[in-house]
Amino acid sequence: MARGWESKSVEEQLANQQAEAKTPSERARQASAVAADKTRRLQALELQREQILNEKTSSPHRRAALQAALNEIEEQLRQIS
Repeated sequence: MARGWESKSVEEQLANQQAEAKTPSERARQASAVAADKTRRLQALELQREQILNEKTSSPHRRAALQAALNEIEEQLRQIS
């Protein structure tokens, strides 16, 4: 019975090693996916920023809300960059 448990452990270790050993092309795909995601997030935040800057309002409450949203977006842009 001990032999069965031991062989499972070895099989499990081999499976873990194979999963961790990614080929260079897999790493490159993963890196490009991360870069593409970062680019999409930056573009979305910049678009939101432009929309807020283009909005005109005479309401002080609305202006305060827009300023708070603009501050939040600019903080997120700083964190991503």
